[in-house]
Order: sequence, then structure tokens, then C-alpha cells
Amino acid sequence: MAAMDMAMMQACMDACAACEQACTVCSTQLMDCATSCMNGADMCGTMMRTMLRMQGMTPPVMMAMLDACIAMCQMCEDECRAHAEMSPVCAMCADACRACMEACMAVKSAMAA
Repeated sequence: MAAMDMAMMQACMDACAACEQACTVCSTQLMDCATSCMNGADMCGTMMRTMLRMQGMTPPVMMAMLDACIAMCQMCEDECRAHAEMSPVCAMCADACRACMEACMAVKSAMAA
């Protein structure tokens, strides 16, 4: 884990923070996506905090966390994308979820290399 690209890790943490905020805002609209958004916010916040304290983190645990974050963001993006034409907040949330997934996938790819 010590050989990780710190700029990539920071970009992933930033994407997680942005996604957590977008999901939190979107969840207040009380649309069908609210539960997915609340879960997405929790997962992204957990992923970000986990990346902030890397001591004791092993590659298998980090990969599992990244997979969980990617899966949660995918679910939230799918839900919000269905409302994106009616709600600019849902569109913003879906975009933030996509960006977070891409950042997590980049970290995952770098770890696998």
C-alpha cells in the first residue's frame, strides 16, 4: 500500500467527498432514489475516511471496500439517472456517482498492477 500514487488516492478521496455531498443533497428530495442516495452517501463517506487512515489497511480489504463503493455508486447512479431529466439535483448526483466510481476503479486498477 505504501507504493500507491498519492495524487490518485487524493483524487479518489475528493470524488468520494463530492459524491457523499451530492447524495446527501439528493436524498432530501424524497424521490424514489432517496434510500439509494442515503446509502451512497454513507458508503462514500466511509470509503473516504478509510483512505484517510491507511495504517493497518491491507490490499484485500482495500479492494473489498473499493468494490463496495463502486457497487453502491452504480446503484445510486442508476436510480438517479432515471430522474435526471426531471431533476437537475438527480442529474448532479448521478454524475457525482459516476465520477466516484471512476476514481475508485482507477485506484483499484493501480493496486492490481
